[in-house]
Formats: sequence, C-alpha cells, structure tokens
Amino acid sequence: MSALRERSALSQLAPGERLLAYGTVVPAKSAKGAGGVGGAVANRLVNTIGARSAGAGSIAAGLPRTSGALLLRVTDRRVGLVQPLDGTPVWEIPRDWVVRVERRPRTQLMARFRLHCADGSWLAFLTMRRRTVEQFGSLIGG
Repeated sequence: MSALRERSALSQLAPGERLLAYGTVVPAKSAKGAGGVGGAVANRLVNTIGARSAGAGSIAAGLPRTSGALLLRVTDRRVGLVQPLDGTPVWEIPRDWVVRVERRPRTQLMARFRLHCADGSWLAFLTMRRRTVEQFGSLIGG
C-alpha cells in the first residue's frame, strides 16, 4: 500500500518539482469519531466549529467538500491534497501560501493539526501518526 501512496503523491508533479513529504490525512470536517449522544455532540463541534476558519474568498475556503482519507503532499512548489489511489488532485495551493503547521490537542485517537494560510485562514486535519505532523511542521514551519 505505501508504494501505491507514494506513486499517488508523485503523480502529476510539474517537471523539476520535488516531492518533500506526504502523509495520509482526513480533513477534520469529514472525520468520524466517537459514537453515542455525547460523541455526536463532540463530533459536531470538532468537525464544524473547529474544522476551518475560512471567510468567503479565503485560501482555506477553496478546499472543496471531501470525505475520507486523502494524501497531503508538500513539494518544493505547492501544498495539496490528492486521492490516495490515483493521485488525482483535490486541492492545491502555492507553497508560500501556507505559513505554518500547528499541532493541536488530540480530540480522538488521531493527531490533529492545522495548516495556517498567509491570509489568516486555516484548515484542520487528522492523521494517525504524530510524526506526520512533525514532518510537515519541519518543512513548512511550526
């Protein structure tokens, strides 16, 4: 499976563009978490209020509705989300539009982080590996 993910992360790069890192993430807005009434309330708060800060026209507002896991890739030119099976781009922005990665407290079993954009907007993601967050932070800033 990791060979397939790597091939997907490398898919559709521009000539001379270098892949620096990639990892499996779930946009917080589409994440599924705990069950039950309390879990449903917590999921609603985390997945709506804490999923993005994006006014109309902001960088973060450009992320389309998605569901399930995607690959977040960082290249020397851009940051974006691609489909894990075929590398189809879902959302991409120039690398300098992302100013930092912020590790957030865990709300579930997954590590949570935010991508902060140059215009002040941000997007929240979940990942199974804290090392993925640390790697993105070391490349982008954290």
